[in-house]
Amino acid sequence: MSIATFDELRQAVIGQDKTIWELTQEEEAVNADVSVEEVRKEVLRHIVTMRETIKTGMGSTEKSVSEWCGDDCEKLIKRYSEHRSLFGKLYEKILTYALATSEENLRMGRIVACPTAGSCGIIPGVLVAYTEEYGLSDDEQINFLITAGKIGSIISNKVQLAGAVAGCQAECGVASAMCAGALAQTMGGDIDVILNAVALAMKNLLGLSCDPVCGLVEVPCIKRNPILSIHAVSATELALAGIESKIPVDEVIDAMRQTGQLMSPMLKESSQAGLATTPTALKLKEKIFG
Repeated sequence: MSIATFDELRQAVIGQDKTIWELTQEEEAVNADVSVEEVRKEVLRHIVTMRETIKTGMGSTEKSVSEWCGDDCEKLIKRYSEHRSLFGKLYEKILTYALATSEENLRMGRIVACPTAGSCGIIPGVLVAYTEEYGLSDDEQINFLITAGKIGSIISNKVQLAGAVAGCQAECGVASAMCAGALAQTMGGDIDVILNAVALAMKNLLGLSCDPVCGLVEVPCIKRNPILSIHAVSATELALAGIESKIPVDEVIDAMRQTGQLMSPMLKESSQAGLATTPTALKLKEKIFG
């Protein structure tokens, strides 16, 4: 039987004395009629793609059609070569890698949608940076991504992961929540810590609109990726300290769905409100599309 809610996930983890990634890889193997080893091999393939995307993105300054985006990662790399971040090397890498991945997406480069293309930089930014700084093995990285995937899958049972359906809370918001839970697991958190990390990340992004300038996945999408990758880490740190979400995670997802339903269609990927209709955005739209 497929696990459909976080409460069911918690009960399964405790009842079967298994981790989220152990339960999930077994479930995926049965559903796909393949071995667990094949499931893990496929997940590793995605991780390798994430690494390659970061490398390519960091080495490119190709501009987007709007000419607003494309060289910001280079600026970040230059800054950190001259001035260290207040928060250290890991922070620098997370921001840089998330931004590089997101910029590569706008160039139509090869990325892993996790869970969507517009939110593709959050999980790779944290996973690859953390791996480099803490020496995670391939198996540990696979466990991270499987855990993240299960979190996203459960959320998608209630809410379509698309900006056009529920705003950016359903894209970058969900990616941040997936990342927070996976990182909590990697850092030794038990099931309650993991679910609190997911809840803390998600509930603090409720109502995040999708208002892309000119209808392009550039502004504000690109910068949201590095910023919300750090948001994920913050949620993880709080949860690991024993700080709990007063609202259970399944109820947070219910609230997210309701928020998406109540959100104006003009703020759900239509580019008819918000940042997309600011004077500067309208001038840019005229310049690009006439």
